[in-house]
Amino acid sequence: MGELNKEVVDLVWKRPGSNGVSASLFRRWTQGLVFSETEHTALEQFEGGPCAVIAPIQVWTSPQTRQKRIVKSLSELREEVVSLYETWKGRCGVLFFLYSVILTKGIVNIRNEIEDTTEPLVDPVYGHGSQSLVNLLVTGHAVSNVWDGDRECSGMKLHGIHNQTSVGFLTLMESLRYCKVGAFLKSPKFPIWILGSETHLSVFFAKEMCLVAPESPSEQARRVFQTFDPEDNGFIPDSLLEEVMKALDLVSEPEYYVSLMKSKLDPEGLGIVLLAPFLLEFFPDQDTGIPDSFPVYHYNGLKQSNHNERVEYVQGTALVLGLEDPMVRTDDTPVKRCLQTKWPYIELLWNTDRSPSLN
Repeated sequence: MGELNKEVVDLVWKRPGSNGVSASLFRRWTQGLVFSETEHTALEQFEGGPCAVIAPIQVWTSPQTRQKRIVKSLSELREEVVSLYETWKGRCGVLFFLYSVILTKGIVNIRNEIEDTTEPLVDPVYGHGSQSLVNLLVTGHAVSNVWDGDRECSGMKLHGIHNQTSVGFLTLMESLRYCKVGAFLKSPKFPIWILGSETHLSVFFAKEMCLVAPESPSEQARRVFQTFDPEDNGFIPDSLLEEVMKALDLVSEPEYYVSLMKSKLDPEGLGIVLLAPFLLEFFPDQDTGIPDSFPVYHYNGLKQSNHNERVEYVQGTALVLGLEDPMVRTDDTPVKRCLQTKWPYIELLWNTDRSPSLN
């Protein structure tokens, strides 16, 4: 094996001190990029594992991106991709695609972005792709975190997402409070999101471009406030209020005005400022521009996770009814809990007898 090939294999599979990946696990990754016979733009996944590559590819083959995403400057690249499809749809096509991405990005560049370089891009025990791998394919950067920007932790700089992404990412892990996805991934340029469960990735998309309209002042304020609340407590110490207001250009007379706002936003003198009163004070009655209902679609590449084991888009209607108790209550499913990390009051009415699976 050549030195370059060994570096690629080590980056993807090898954990220091381990004996490498088992044959049965590696076999799960040797499938090609194959489209469903019943849904011609939906990729099929044969076994667990390669969804970390298949789902990010799927977001660019869904009807929404094919209609909206036209990049003339990449026409030559597109022609090359089409010409390579015969290779990619054959055995090991998923790995050929992954290795080509790695070599294009550069092994050194990827290692410089990964937080823990001892961890491979694919878990050698369970076969799941890492967050670094998902981020690499979604954003072009193999960072290990999903928050906005960089954070300091015990003297270490932890890298996150630095720009609005073309497609988004939401995860069930946030509903369980294991992580917090930042606004750059939650509010992408196109209304398409990869959905992550504990073990699998699927895709949720819509055709309403207003879902990804430019950030409103209140949404910007929420994002800035939350950067000062990294643990997602819903409040900040009142000592940070001036910094938040300065970041949002809300301060004209710091000494008097900030003091006035502290007393107004913390009338009981608890030393904290809650997010909701802060937004209500500075950004009251702002319309998000999101319709009350809109068509949505869900994709899961695993045959066994689809009705009658046919990989097809599941269509439904999303209802976003605001802060009040909604008149419509739907089943509490993993897909819904995942989406509620972006739209807390969303309800989903699917056109099928059963809700689509996140796993």
